[in-house]
Amino acid sequence: MDLYASMFSSQLETRPFARNMIGTFAELVRGTGNLRVADVGCGPGHLTAMLHDLGLDAFGLDLSPAMVDHARRAHPVLRFDEARMEALPVEDAALGGVLAHYSMIHTPPGELPALLAEQVRVLAPGGLLLVSLFGTEGPEPVRFDHKVTPAYSWPADRFAELLAGAGLVTFARLLHDPATERGFLDTHLLARRP
Repeated sequence: MDLYASMFSSQLETRPFARNMIGTFAELVRGTGNLRVADVGCGPGHLTAMLHDLGLDAFGLDLSPAMVDHARRAHPVLRFDEARMEALPVEDAALGGVLAHYSMIHTPPGELPALLAEQVRVLAPGGLLLVSLFGTEGPEPVRFDHKVTPAYSWPADRFAELLAGAGLVTFARLLHDPATERGFLDTHLLARRP
């Protein structure tokens, strides 16, 4: 688990687009006045720490007890809890933002609407959701084998439709050249709860 965590905790050093999209997300969340942010599927906690360093009241949630333990050891001043993205331990309309950095990629397409509805539930009006995922240029999601469990890449337009169906307005998209040997685009969608 520590090896897996170490592989991802320094990944943003070589991904300037993702790093800057997270910075933009943090700036926009600060502009809402609600600094409370959940990093869902936080893994080793490196992005939770980044959000904290960017001035947000960030906490991390992850399904894996081992990842939560690792994050707590690596970032002892921050809060990390076990939780499923489908059932967040957060009050209704409490957050200024939710970050889902490659954490929704393992969710089967049929389960995404309920998962996204849960993210919307915890966002305050004007709150922001930043979702990062693998993108494909085809018309449908593509299932592929990932390091841990099967994953899906999505056409940006199709994922934006899911966000709209959950009640969010997508106002920024960033797609850029593949970061993997599979050739998927790195895709970042930034949406707001009206």
